[in-house]
Amino acid sequence: MIHKIDWKDRKNVISCYLPEVSTPDKNAVAELYQMTALEETLERLAATGYFQGKEPRIERIILTPDFHKGAGIPIGTVMMTKGFVVPQAMGNDINCGMRFYTTDLSEDMIRQKLPELTAKIRHIFFEGGRQIPMTGRQREALFRYGLEGLLETHRDGRKNGLWKHYDDKVQERWLNRTVFRGSLQSDGTEGLEDFIGGYDRLTYDDQIGTIGGGNHFLEVQRVAEIYDGQTANAWHLKKGAVAVMLHTGSLTIGHHSGLLNRRICQDIYPAGLTHPENKIYPIPESCAALSAWNRFWAASGNAANFGFANRLFLGFMIQEVFAQVLGGCDMELLYDAPHNYIWRKQVDGEDYFIHRKGACCAGGCEEMEGTEFAYFGEPVMIPGSMGSSSYLLRGLGSADALWSASHGAGRKKSRGDAMKGNDEAFRQFMEKFHVVTPIDPDRNDLKGRADILKKWEEAIRAEAPYAYKDIDEVIAVHTAHDMAAPVARLEPVLTVKS
Repeated sequence: MIHKIDWKDRKNVISCYLPEVSTPDKNAVAELYQMTALEETLERLAATGYFQGKEPRIERIILTPDFHKGAGIPIGTVMMTKGFVVPQAMGNDINCGMRFYTTDLSEDMIRQKLPELTAKIRHIFFEGGRQIPMTGRQREALFRYGLEGLLETHRDGRKNGLWKHYDDKVQERWLNRTVFRGSLQSDGTEGLEDFIGGYDRLTYDDQIGTIGGGNHFLEVQRVAEIYDGQTANAWHLKKGAVAVMLHTGSLTIGHHSGLLNRRICQDIYPAGLTHPENKIYPIPESCAALSAWNRFWAASGNAANFGFANRLFLGFMIQEVFAQVLGGCDMELLYDAPHNYIWRKQVDGEDYFIHRKGACCAGGCEEMEGTEFAYFGEPVMIPGSMGSSSYLLRGLGSADALWSASHGAGRKKSRGDAMKGNDEAFRQFMEKFHVVTPIDPDRNDLKGRADILKKWEEAIRAEAPYAYKDIDEVIAVHTAHDMAAPVARLEPVLTVKS
């Protein structure tokens, strides 16, 4: 169903796509109300000549089916603006997104080697086994030119560590299966000098290849059901085959860029004008603010490029696990897409900006013209909660839904409330589910560490299925409103969580 949110003191009527018999979470709605005070900020700024005579406006706002409270702006918010952008409307984890691989592995092959896979995953992902050497030249190229920058400089890694999995011909092909080709051009690397380090010095990176906390994960999945055989065949999906889905973003780099963007907004805010109570600031698309405008896109591009590279190396890490335990496999990228960023969009000859916070693109055939997805629509990855099914869909290009879809099931309980969940439900969940975390609860030396085990259990409880909406109901909304059509349902075999 589409729930309409209409406040008498706000100009915009907001369309909220929700599962049947659902109502928007009151805390998320309250947060949304505070966000829409941006309209008042725009009016105050326009009166000062801030927009150089142009009329800034919020064209539309829609909320995806996983709509829930965020941190300043709700998750699942998609906002279309004209004449300005709002950095907070993409969040601080810039280019948090999804990456999806098909493989030639079977579920049996994975389950037969679960103990060995678990040990190797824990070593490579959490115990210093990543082995990603990079020079300062590589890091700068990554920040400024994204995956294309890595393509130009990858030989600096000298095929050490995970670079042995980097094939330049394969990566060139995969760029076309990555939104923005994973390569946003950035004018500089403001504030990142220490991270970049010595230009020619080869050092092992300790950030890239990190999953991050919260609902981020890497999951080895089984293709359980095929709903669209033609699309599945084109995307090399076979029932029973193993796929890899991963969800992470730009981590500390994104937070650095987010804080920098906020300072940029505050620095250009007219002196003497009351600052917005909701602390949400716009940046005008104007000649007067050109320096701030360029700094914003540069900082955002730095973080987004890092996010793309982070997911690339996480793929290499699981590839290395498969190589060491199973003797290798054929892993092929299907798609990599952000769900926290700002897109430029032309509609009816006018230029707009589409802000997505916890929402992914769901372009149809028209939007994907000129790509290998032009016949089927854009791949859309919607994971369920930890331990539940995930879905791969094809975008249908719904203009009503601002060409967008959910980025997950969406929380129905806060992390704090989820930690207090039913003990029996949690026990049953853990019996069925195989999760790999930095802590191995079966280690003998941890048996007496109730403090460590308590934190480990709380972290898992916070992301357990009962904390989230029913993924099947969320998918049904996408189908009912022509947002995206299911291609396949996937079930977890093992999940990696930080």
